[in-house]
Amino acid sequence: MSISSGTVKFIRSLRTKKGRQNSHKFTAEGGRIVRELLSQERYRVEHVYALENWVTEYGNSTTSPITTVSAGELGRISQLTTPNRVLAVVDQPGEVAPPAPSDWCLYLDGIQSPSNLGALLRIADWFGCNTVVGGPGTADLYNAKSIQASMGSFLRLDYRRGELAELVTALPDHTVYGADLKGDSIHDITPAERGILVVGSEGPGISNLARTQVQSWVTIPRARGRRTESLNVAVATGILVSALTK
Repeated sequence: MSISSGTVKFIRSLRTKKGRQNSHKFTAEGGRIVRELLSQERYRVEHVYALENWVTEYGNSTTSPITTVSAGELGRISQLTTPNRVLAVVDQPGEVAPPAPSDWCLYLDGIQSPSNLGALLRIADWFGCNTVVGGPGTADLYNAKSIQASMGSFLRLDYRRGELAELVTALPDHTVYGADLKGDSIHDITPAERGILVVGSEGPGISNLARTQVQSWVTIPRARGRRTESLNVAVATGILVSALTK
């Protein structure tokens, strides 16, 4: 069964933030992510579009509607340079409850790159930072690049948008650490048992508003004689979270 031009137009509209906001939907591509989506309950999968070999292999494992498409049709709706075998149209969840207690949280202050956002979610997932909050200026979670880069981690985390002050109020027993080149060496501090790590974009860094909430500044010292100005935010966050949660 082929897909209509109207369906193609609608799915392609989900490539834009406006289209996703208007419909409260997004797309996810790839066998691994789609199978994980189909096995959980937080996100409702509205429809699956897949090649015949994927439908034969996995079609009986879900009650979500499935349409078998050709490689050409999948290419028309895919956002990948090389389309995978399956694409799902997924509902965005509604309002979320206040953040559940989590020993370590990550606050993303103006992370504009969707790929970096996805990578940061993978890092949070790996190290057990169950709550991640995207502050003003942070990329849209449901951008296809964010979803792909997260490798499914967005399904396993409590991700929300909000202000740092709101998170600090909700978790008053957490020490707020900020990543800054002028901070104390991450190797020289004794981390608190519970904390919030604030990271900013690679250019401006942490915003003035978020800086008012930070209690302790930390940095990753460069090797002696090195002139590299900064690390990629995801790389730096991985190092910092590893040290803080050790």
